Amino acid sequence: MKPQKAMSLLITVVLAASLPSACTRSMVNDQIPSASPPAQMSTSTAGDEVKDPFGKYDPPIEVSFVRTVDEDTALNILPQTPGETIEDNRWLTAYSEKLGIHITYDWIVNGGYESDAYRQKLNVTLASGNLPDVIPVGPTQLKQLTDSDMIADLTPYWDAYATDTLKEYYTAQGPGILGSSTFDGKLRGLTSFTDGFQDGIYIWIRTDWLKKLGLDAPKTMDDLLYIANAFTTGDPDGNGVDDTYGFAVTKDLHTGVLGLEGFFSGYHAYPNIWVEDSSGGLIYGSTMPEMKEALKVLAKMYRSGQIDQDFAVKDLNQVADSLANGKIGIEFGAQWNSMYPLASSFQNNPEADWAGYPLVSADDEPAYSPSKFGLDSIYYAVNTDCEHPEALIKLLNTHIELCWGETGDFDYYYMPEANDSRGVWKYSPVIPSPPFKNLAAFEELEKARKNGTLDQLRGEAAAIQRNMEAYEKGDMSQWGWAKIYGPKGVYRWGVKYKDNHLFMWDKFTGPPTQSMVEKMSALTQMEREVFVDIVIGAESVDAFDTFVTDWYQIGGGDITNEVNEWYAAQR
Repeated sequence: MKPQKAMSLLITVVLAASLPSACTRSMVNDQIPSASPPAQMSTSTAGDEVKDPFGKYDPPIEVSFVRTVDEDTALNILPQTPGETIEDNRWLTAYSEKLGIHITYDWIVNGGYESDAYRQKLNVTLASGNLPDVIPVGPTQLKQLTDSDMIADLTPYWDAYATDTLKEYYTAQGPGILGSSTFDGKLRGLTSFTDGFQDGIYIWIRTDWLKKLGLDAPKTMDDLLYIANAFTTGDPDGNGVDDTYGFAVTKDLHTGVLGLEGFFSGYHAYPNIWVEDSSGGLIYGSTMPEMKEALKVLAKMYRSGQIDQDFAVKDLNQVADSLANGKIGIEFGAQWNSMYPLASSFQNNPEADWAGYPLVSADDEPAYSPSKFGLDSIYYAVNTDCEHPEALIKLLNTHIELCWGETGDFDYYYMPEANDSRGVWKYSPVIPSPPFKNLAAFEELEKARKNGTLDQLRGEAAAIQRNMEAYEKGDMSQWGWAKIYGPKGVYRWGVKYKDNHLFMWDKFTGPPTQSMVEKMSALTQMEREVFVDIVIGAESVDAFDTFVTDWYQIGGGDITNEVNEWYAAQR
């Protein structure tokens, strides 16, 4: 790596010292520019030009990565797959045997890609300039690496090696997925996701507390606020102590797991995504006037004790502990929240029952589920010094084929029955999947339940059904599956979101603009500080108006102009 490149990137890493836990999201309307193939293409065999999407290297090659090990892998997958490790498992064996690609890891850290451990280790690696062949990065880092000319243009390799299936997956929701990592017509990375939008945000509520207090599920925001107050003052845990809260709230307020995006949408405010205003242009949702009323309500809840008085200094893990210990009865989150963090609540107290409900509105207008583009996802970038950039494309092809292709083996490579249907797909360093697959699995299960054909299920739907049956037979570790995919699972509301067009899509899906890279981190920090101060009463709600003015003046205006230039170009 050239020293001047490393020094250039060191400066940008210092300015943007963390990997964002959420990415910018939405659908684009243009086509991805394609670059002309280079005079010489990397090949599958030494000295031979072979553009085979599954071509095996002979002699074999080595491709280095960095990666994380999340809690599910550490606690559920590794213990259920004896003899396999992160560095020696069925996926790495498959890539070696089928492609002649030997995967190695420069380093591995515990936690997810949004964890502090990964962010810190990644920043050290970026600053050193000593990159692996393939490095998972966030959108800001992708832009920095592009500007420093440290990662390859993948356009010619994508054109030549990606299978039709892989290309279909990455373009099923329009050109936004590939467009989010395309700079000046050059594809600089490939997302870990092919589904740019999640399946919805929901309200997760302790239904055992509802029953104890004689309350019905909420249909309006007033209903929800009444429940939150009752959960705070009605001693729902029956211990005679004033020690419960209505809402789960972290110091980040509306970003990531346990964020309040679903609450804000009830007031038609959509922080952290770009939405259309009345003129057809894009505005940043955190600056919408509707935010003010929602913050006012949160401040009132805080004063009345419905929110933990120390939330401003508590991170995700600390608030998750409060949920697990039975101190909170309502949280906003995705369908998978029954797996984390709510499963711990059930494990600690089998009487703690949770169910997911649709978002509610403060008026007669519906609340739309906010859908941020590429939330909590990463991009695979390839070092310019990598001898075989096309190897990444072959790995993606093979992952799709082994899990969902005609010659694949879903039951061995994705959720094998022999390993209690654990998600062994996480052993792979690349994890693309079909878009919309989760909702599709739920609808397949619903159809089978109605038709009495559960025994005919195949693939992922069959694996999910096995997990739900295992729970019914006493395997308490499988509790979360029915909360998502069962007859009363949260996905029944996800289907209604889809059928009734109740998603608020992020309208920006382009790569980070220059001003975003330079200024968004500081603006986001300011936003969190002001919003938290309003909620805890350190500032009046009128501080929101000052925040909006400041936001535009110190960089938000430049970002908004760049976003709208991009948006106009898509039309």
